[in-house]
Formats: sequence, structure tokens, C-alpha cells
Amino acid sequence: MSRFSEEMKIVPRVARVLAVLSLLSVPCFVVVFVLLNRLHGGARWIPLGLIGIAATVAFAIYILVVGYIAGDARRRGMRPVLWVLLAIFIPNAIGIILYFILREPLLQLCPKCGAGSSAAFAFCSVCGEALAKSCPACRSAVQPNWSHCARCGSALPTV
Repeated sequence: MSRFSEEMKIVPRVARVLAVLSLLSVPCFVVVFVLLNRLHGGARWIPLGLIGIAATVAFAIYILVVGYIAGDARRRGMRPVLWVLLAIFIPNAIGIILYFILREPLLQLCPKCGAGSSAAFAFCSVCGEALAKSCPACRSAVQPNWSHCARCGSALPTV
């Protein structure tokens, strides 16, 4: 399965249905502009129809992106309603860009209880299981390749 199809599973069903409904309105644009052309006898319906179709497709993509933000924020332990409102109400897609710049890393699952925790945590907040290597002096999370703790400076044991 491709990464795109995996990420599309994050989009809530409501957003997918709304996007499909907006795309189903494309034939309505075509019919309305064809009827206007027949009534008024001009070729103005072609560019207007194309603009209407492009706007409808862009709106469907916009709905899917906002839906993705809702699902992804929930998956990352962020506030989905806040980020969806920012994506909708901050103009020129700046809210969407801000989400993708400021989003938190994915939560790591505890091997013991399955609860999600931030990657910065060394221990699970639910069961206390060790999630990552930790400093023996200050118990903060450390990276596997570090030789000294970044918080307290103590030497880390080599494995």
C-alpha cells in the first residue's frame, strides 16, 4: 500500500463525503452554463463553466486538506478543532501552511500498554514503561548515539 493511500485514511469520512458532494455539483455547473448559452446565444458560457469547474475541484481539494489536518492533529495529540479553525479562517492558506510547519511529531506507542506518548518522553505516562534510553542521573530522555546527557552533562553508559 502506498504512503498516499495510508495518509488518505486519516481524512475523516465527513470530509470525504463533502468533497465528493462538491465534485458531484460539477455537472450542475455544466448544465446551467449550457442553458444560459442557449438562452442568451453567446459563447460566454465556456470560460465561465471552466472557472466554475476549477473552483469546485479546488474547493473539494480544500475540504480534503482541512479534513486531513483534523485527522492528523488528532493522531499527533494536538487540538484538532483549533487547527481546523485556523486552517479555515486564516486567509490565503496561511493557516494550512502554519499547521504543517508547527505540527508536533507523531506519538510513539508504549510497547506495554499501547498509550501514545511524545517522543521527548523517556517513560510512558500511563504505565511507567521505558520508551527510550534515559540518563541514569537525571532520568531525562537521551538519543541512542549520545555519550553525555544534554541536560545534566553526566556520562552515559555505552552498551
